[in-house]
Amino acid sequence: MTEKNTPSRANGRARHVPVLLDRTWELLRPALTGDRPVLVDATLGLGGHTEAFLTACPKLTVVGIDRDPHALRLAGERLAGFGDRARLVPAVYDELPEALAGLGISRVDGVLFDLGVSSMQLDEAGRGFAYAQDSPLDMRMNPESGPTAADVLNEYPARELTRVLRVYGEERFASRIAAAVVRERAKEPFVTSGRLVELIYDSVPAATRRTGGHPAKRTFQALRIEVNTELDVLGRAIPAAVDALRLGGRVVVLSYHSLEDRIVKQALVGRARSTSPEGLPVELPGHGPELRLLVRRGEQASEEEVAVNPRAASVRLRAAERIKEASG
Repeated sequence: MTEKNTPSRANGRARHVPVLLDRTWELLRPALTGDRPVLVDATLGLGGHTEAFLTACPKLTVVGIDRDPHALRLAGERLAGFGDRARLVPAVYDELPEALAGLGISRVDGVLFDLGVSSMQLDEAGRGFAYAQDSPLDMRMNPESGPTAADVLNEYPARELTRVLRVYGEERFASRIAAAVVRERAKEPFVTSGRLVELIYDSVPAATRRTGGHPAKRTFQALRIEVNTELDVLGRAIPAAVDALRLGGRVVVLSYHSLEDRIVKQALVGRARSTSPEGLPVELPGHGPELRLLVRRGEQASEEEVAVNPRAASVRLRAAERIKEASG
């Protein structure tokens, strides 16, 4: 993306820098060459990617989806100058088919996912996403519905809490932390993150605390994923996005931990393979790959980008182009 087409980051936007902006545009742009291209930004956030794309492509319409009403409100203010070229929908991203149907759109030219928690959500003390500041244990992407992280901590049996921490946080000391939570919640329910961070710190061996980042990182990730059912949603959302693409349409996904990236990889690779039985000399009609992978391995951000935008440190990018309609 050229410098003149890069949006201004005035008015406090500098702290919300879109991850891999130039690379996502490079991958999506070939699919957006029609007279009235449509792109879905399935994780709109503050609208940084969308603003850049609308600026760079004057004929483009973007359908922005987000479950966070506060993010939608701020993005709406940011994108107001684009008029009806920015069409914002309050929804979870696995509801992409319903969102498009509600707008009368049957096929799109591109879909972008920028997964995980946004900078805005981390920065808002009242949301409870960040372990670096004491705040209510909420962690809901949509703070108006569903159970909170405090509900999970105070109500889950020890075995279920252990599973959440081990599977979603890949936490080696999951059972030890879960046992401590159950013991301490009997004295007083968990309400704020500061008490949880202190408990985790005391539950993890000192040698482990000295390496591998903050000891609460994995537990907070696990609770956030559980509260927002992120992996289940993602498992439905990627196939739905591929189904919505026209021939030649492209999907780009930015993920930030191995659990997300594994789901994305399996979904894209699975549909980039032939479904013909192995050993046949020719491809059976209707059994060819639906997708062409544009990125063979999960791409990482450059050292230069990470220096400017630390959130990019853990990103993995995957992308694919639709080359065939689904069979049946």
